[in-house]
Amino acid sequence: MNQESMEIVRKVQKENLACAMKSGTLPVLATPQMIAWMEEAACLCLDLPEGQTSVGIRMNVSHDAPSALGAEIRIQARLISVEGRKIEYEVSAYDGTKCIGKGTHVRFVVDQEKFLARVYPE
Repeated sequence: MNQESMEIVRKVQKENLACAMKSGTLPVLATPQMIAWMEEAACLCLDLPEGQTSVGIRMNVSHDAPSALGAEIRIQARLISVEGRKIEYEVSAYDGTKCIGKGTHVRFVVDQEKFLARVYPE
């Protein structure tokens, strides 16, 4: 059974900073890390049959405020639509009560074996 929403909490570590991820020079939460956490929360909403998985096909988010090393970030994903194998989520991230990022994320359900066969043909 798929969940309508999921919330995860992550602490900003040194490896999550923009200066460490090379997405900037400042010691603040890197945008690519925030996005990865949003994808993680969306993936956790899915409970797919064995042999199936999902792949991210679109991420449209804003990163609206910085977060410091050590900050506790709360990430939410909420299912907003399902069209066949395409699943869309509303995603958001919070540092305390302040929304630091938000947007939408789309995933597509695929057969794991067929997908990998296209990527790694024999």
